[in-house]
Amino acid sequence: MKAKIKILAAMLTWGSMGVIVRHINLPAGRIAFVRAVIGLLFLLLISFLLKKPFPKKELVKNQWILITSGIVLGANWIFLFEAYKHTTIAIATLSYYIAPIIITIMSALILKEKISSIKVALMITALIGLALVSGVFGPSQKNMGNGMGILFGIAAAICYASFTILNKFIKDLSSMDSTIAQFGISSFILIPYTLLCENTTGIHIHWNTVLLLIILGVCHTGLAFWLFFSAVRDLKAQTIAAFSYLDPVTAVLLSALLLNEKLGLYQIFGACIILGSAFLSGFAEEARKSKRRAVTHFKVSDIKNMRNVKI
Repeated sequence: MKAKIKILAAMLTWGSMGVIVRHINLPAGRIAFVRAVIGLLFLLLISFLLKKPFPKKELVKNQWILITSGIVLGANWIFLFEAYKHTTIAIATLSYYIAPIIITIMSALILKEKISSIKVALMITALIGLALVSGVFGPSQKNMGNGMGILFGIAAAICYASFTILNKFIKDLSSMDSTIAQFGISSFILIPYTLLCENTTGIHIHWNTVLLLIILGVCHTGLAFWLFFSAVRDLKAQTIAAFSYLDPVTAVLLSALLLNEKLGLYQIFGACIILGSAFLSGFAEEARKSKRRAVTHFKVSDIKNMRNVKI
């Protein structure tokens, strides 16, 4: 029960992130940089309080994967925050939530995993849902202005999928240690990006902006990641997948309640299609893994039984 409360808190926190970012009057790169720095400091503090040893050899061993994934993580945040600024929180979140479909495609291309006909159908269905959310099939063209925000959301989803695939190649490092390293690399990489690629002329930082940045860094990054990591060890994959859908649902509800960003009928239908496709895709993947474990266990049992047979 304690682990479920932790992951529930993490998902609800992440679901409210769009509302926080919408009220921060800074470019996406600056927000991502501050988030990475504060999140890094928070996780380092947690690691120090827990007296975790510094895994120097393991970090060196995985340095290139960590560097690449850290860069991708920073890009993921920039694209996601740009999506929040160019369209509604709901549409940005739903566009971002096609990431599981992209992960499936990348797994087939990079990890040589087979894609079943069911997953192909779910991918096509999710794309139809995304088209509905964008407003293409709506009764009017008023929603077509969401195009840039949707593109940023898809770019963020591609970065998240790449980040997920890269993490599969990390060896002998805990999720906590690898995330600390990735936050540090993201912070370092985002410095030249924010200085060279973003214009902050005319932007005045008020006390409420500073407060929101602290909340984003401490609550939505450091604390949420720590709650998630400390919970996943005690939960089944299906339970984690089920709780993960609280993130987009919370984002959609909060955008409607607090920002008056309501979805039309076509968009609500599209949202249900996207979330349903992602859920069924995850369910199918877990069923495949369970079947593989069962087959492996059967073969091992056969070998053990054969050892007792006298020939």
